[in-house]
Amino acid sequence: MKRKIILSFFLLFPIFAFLLSLCIGVYKIPLLAIIKIIVVKTIETATFGKLSFDLNPYPTVYQTVLLQIRLPRIIAAMLVGSALAISGAVLQATFRNPLVDSYIVGISAGAAFGAALAIGFFPASVELMAFIFAMIAMTLTYSLAKIKGRVTVISLILAGIIINAFFSALTSMLKFLMEHEKLAAVVYWLMGSFNGADWNVVSRIAIPIILGSLAIFLMRWHLNVLSMGEEAQILGIDVGKMRLIYISIVSFITAISVAHCGIIGWVGLIMPHIVRMAFGPDHKTLIPLSIAIGAGFMVLADDVARALTTFEIPIGIVTTLLGIPFFVYLLRKTGGEW
Repeated sequence: MKRKIILSFFLLFPIFAFLLSLCIGVYKIPLLAIIKIIVVKTIETATFGKLSFDLNPYPTVYQTVLLQIRLPRIIAAMLVGSALAISGAVLQATFRNPLVDSYIVGISAGAAFGAALAIGFFPASVELMAFIFAMIAMTLTYSLAKIKGRVTVISLILAGIIINAFFSALTSMLKFLMEHEKLAAVVYWLMGSFNGADWNVVSRIAIPIILGSLAIFLMRWHLNVLSMGEEAQILGIDVGKMRLIYISIVSFITAISVAHCGIIGWVGLIMPHIVRMAFGPDHKTLIPLSIAIGAGFMVLADDVARALTTFEIPIGIVTTLLGIPFFVYLLRKTGGEW
């Protein structure tokens, strides 16, 4: 009975966060108006026509604020949150290490360098450059980790540390050389934000993240075997091949997320642990619930970022401040054991 109650909470949590977030903002919109506007627009979209009644007595500005500003931002936050959470869950199983998240393979450092290069010196799309260098960093990490045709967990982590340090040094050099105005833009980007999220951003990240998450969801049972380490070979699993597949998918959806919202830490590290503490290490349950709680947490963190003060706080700061107390609790409770 208790397990069912906790499960219901985990599944309803993103829905609650979604509805609450629609109500939060400088411009107050009643929940009833929000529900009616969404229902009407959904019906109009499904029927390819306009209903015979309008949205009165609600003013038109309600619809504009809700559909053009809040809704795409909330959807983008949920997509990114789910991508980072599922990435952390996959990599913690693949590396058999509870302290691993999606940035261990150099993705964040590569994306930061690409963004800094685009903002400071190269007139190109920041999102495109960040994505390209995030994937380059991941490729370099995996290539460096391959020793005598094999990639071990230790070599991959060490290669990730090397690539992270390399791109971080390059980013620091760019920041040292660029103008003050551009430097401020780079620093703000590095702290993460959904401030620029609109329907164009949602359309660019939705399909890759959904497809990548679906692929991991369908293959999630492999993670139970992979978490056994090299012993999985006995069960007929090609550990090296499966590890490459999972890391490639995770790197892709993380790179997409980082490229469009900046670097947001702790989500991929903390969210899988919350699910694991409640339901155990079975990835058939861990993966879908990590998606749900990651999406809900990111939306609520973004609410804090945009509504706590009169100015918007970078969401990377918020997730760090929220994540550290839980991590301290986790460390004290588990003693650092897997």
